[in-house]
Amino acid sequence: MSKVNEVFAYLHVRGAAQAIDFYKRAFGAEEVFRLTEPAGRIGHAEIRIGATILMIADEYPEFGFRGPEALGGTSVSIHLHVDNADALMKQAVEAGATVVRELADQFYGERSGTVRDPFGHEWMLGHEIEKVTPEEMQRRFAAMCV
Repeated sequence: MSKVNEVFAYLHVRGAAQAIDFYKRAFGAEEVFRLTEPAGRIGHAEIRIGATILMIADEYPEFGFRGPEALGGTSVSIHLHVDNADALMKQAVEAGATVVRELADQFYGERSGTVRDPFGHEWMLGHEIEKVTPEEMQRRFAAMCV
């Protein structure tokens, strides 16, 4: 059996160049490199947010690669664990993100909220406010569901 060494999120978007620019302004991303067709479509790019590499490409409908706009939404949220979620949410909104869920203190020990980028991807922004064991999280979650 083969061992997995790393996992990378790979985002498909309509307008990859604009998305890369947005991620720089909203989340402080650094572009690592990009591969661009002569016509301008980005076939592959990599950006670094914190210590993580995120892969991005334009939509390639001919290969079944479509972004959230083409699909009518996304079923995935990317979580950015940060020092100050309030400051990052403000920065992301100023860059063009839309608030999906306002920042609030959560039962699992994090202050978090969610934004949607202009390309349809959702980003949960959060920072730790208390250490909570999995057992305590479960207890709080169960109590919340009653």
